[in-house]
Amino acid sequence: MKKIKISTNFDIYQSLNDLPSEEFELMRQAIEARKEAYAPYSKFSVGAAVLLDNGEIITGSNQENAAYPSGLCAERVAIFYACAKFPETQILKLAISATASNDRTVVPIPPCGACRQSIIEYEFKQKTPIEIIFMGASGNVAKSASMANLLPLGFDNSYLFSDI
Repeated sequence: MKKIKISTNFDIYQSLNDLPSEEFELMRQAIEARKEAYAPYSKFSVGAAVLLDNGEIITGSNQENAAYPSGLCAERVAIFYACAKFPETQILKLAISATASNDRTVVPIPPCGACRQSIIEYEFKQKTPIEIIFMGASGNVAKSASMANLLPLGFDNSYLFSDI
């Protein structure tokens, strides 16, 4: 038997104002997108902003549905739209801001598991890391150098069999 240890590293900023200017602007747009969330069931609003290598910033917000699995998270709304509109570009950074309407969320909220898998697919595809910056409504802001840092042992197409 062999044991392995997996660890992750994050940069923690005390507030939005401590971010470098490019990341501050990206998070500001994620916060604005969060205000457009359609979250009548969970009352949990999320906004995301994606910075592409062509300089474009694409935003998205979570969109819920009474048939719960039919909704879509803000991160996937933004990334899927960005990659549909600009298929040849690379994703450089993704900023996420989330809050519950009945509680002022002050801790950084990372992407859910489904979003992590979707984001890492693009990281694998483009062969470069995607920086992930996330926060609640206010308070600390966390930054991860890549999705692989948030999702070690990521699942990719190397596990799929093409000749079954």
